[in-house]
Amino acid sequence: MTGAAPMLIYDGNCGFCTRSVRLTERLPVRVTLTPWQEIDLAEVGVDQSRAEREVLWVSPTGRVAGGADAVAELLTHSRGVWPLAGRMMKLPVIRPLAAGVYRVVASHRYRLPGVTPACQLPPEQRPGR
Repeated sequence: MTGAAPMLIYDGNCGFCTRSVRLTERLPVRVTLTPWQEIDLAEVGVDQSRAEREVLWVSPTGRVAGGADAVAELLTHSRGVWPLAGRMMKLPVIRPLAAGVYRVVASHRYRLPGVTPACQLPPEQRPGR
């Protein structure tokens, strides 16, 4: 994957995740947005159980960050004010709080707004296409 854009892997069956990725498309960042259901996870060094429970950031060198760390990486690699937010999420004081908030949201994501799962959309309408 070296030389390619980083990849953000998300749950395409989750309406909340799909809507969040739609917002991500507006960020000034070069990233490939991919539902985990549509890729060979082993090829990018990720197991399915991890992809099922958290969003993943896969760097061009193959380093994988998950959950709040993946969100921080996404923001850090954006332009404008977003890198500051990403760096703040990585601070020792804020990182555990961000991880906790992420875990709460992730564990309740199927109850949150966003009723159109990406996997039910035609491929050309899915986020990242």
